[in-house]
Amino acid sequence: MRLIHLSDLHLGIRQFQRHTPAGMNQREADVAGVFQKTVDRIIDLAPDLVVIAGDVFHNVRPPNPSILHTFQQIARLARELPNGVIVMVAGNHDTPRAVETGCILRLFIPLGIHVVDTEPRRLHFPERDLSVLAVPDVPGAAPSFDIDPAARYNVLVAHLDMPGTYPDSGGYTEPAALNIGPEDIDYASWGYCAFGHKHVFQQLAPNACWSGAMEYTSNFIWGELGNERANKLPGKGFIEYDLDRKKRTFHKIEPARPLVDLPPITASGLTAADVDAAIAANVRALKGGVDDKIVRQVIKEIPRHVARELDHRVLRDMRRRAIQFHLDTRRPELLRALPVTGASGRRPSLMEMVQERLWSRPLGPDIDRQALVDLGLRYLQDADAREAASGTATIAADSE
Repeated sequence: MRLIHLSDLHLGIRQFQRHTPAGMNQREADVAGVFQKTVDRIIDLAPDLVVIAGDVFHNVRPPNPSILHTFQQIARLARELPNGVIVMVAGNHDTPRAVETGCILRLFIPLGIHVVDTEPRRLHFPERDLSVLAVPDVPGAAPSFDIDPAARYNVLVAHLDMPGTYPDSGGYTEPAALNIGPEDIDYASWGYCAFGHKHVFQQLAPNACWSGAMEYTSNFIWGELGNERANKLPGKGFIEYDLDRKKRTFHKIEPARPLVDLPPITASGLTAADVDAAIAANVRALKGGVDDKIVRQVIKEIPRHVARELDHRVLRDMRRRAIQFHLDTRRPELLRALPVTGASGRRPSLMEMVQERLWSRPLGPDIDRQALVDLGLRYLQDADAREAASGTATIAADSE
């Protein structure tokens, strides 16, 4: 019995305000393309069971092109694996707040997909001697994570969080409705435990994992990238697990485009020209430059007046050439003890605090969270620019 475990597809995500020639959001198209390649790989592997552990879509009401493309790919997967079983549970991004809205994942039921979206359910496949406990991310009490003793193969697929078991990714993670402790599950009794919700691969036991997301789609992709590097992980992909041989294989899937975190620059004591030169050196060292990439340049300890004097003409050109060029400027700030953890760290900036609050606040199903965050941060940037311009005008008036 071989299974494939993938999760957190986030199809239909829209980011960075770039569009394809056909008018589709470029990141929406990127993620759709990666999913199509993933389906190709799964079909080649011809598993007995495919489990998708939630967050198939990025929103409860995804864009129509995303719905159509996803339906075509899921239909192809079902058609090319006629002897396979496909189980899909709803994640927090798939689950509407209003019951009458209905979960869009039910669209796949006529294709023969076993969709579990409203409450935990045990699926029985006696002809395969298989039992699957499917646990969607919905409010309510956690189920009893007990196996079916009558089945040879027991698989758990769940979209959930386990506080304290996952390393800090450097950014905010949206809360899951279902939170349990690691002691609630006896991993050794299960054939395999497939979890969704976390965007970076993590093993909880030899037969229990978060597979991680298929692409970089969280609210803080740079935290994901740093987590992967710190833990020497290969990146994004999905898991193949042989329940008889107890062997796990991670299949890496290349992202649609490079994600590049340029070497950070410490601007303490530097002029604007010095910082411009350091940015230019980082870009020159990047093979192919910033073109069509997602790029971040962190500049630490940079005073406001130095940031204003950077060569913004060059920066605008980089933003034009890249899918996203994020200049992350951080002003000099005193270190302090953080009250939550007691650890030393940088005081969160207003931009960071607003971003975290917008990602954590409850929203209706019709609101695009990414668009809301982008708009809020743009308002802050505009206010900062007006404040800087006002300050410059005041200084000029005083000098007269």
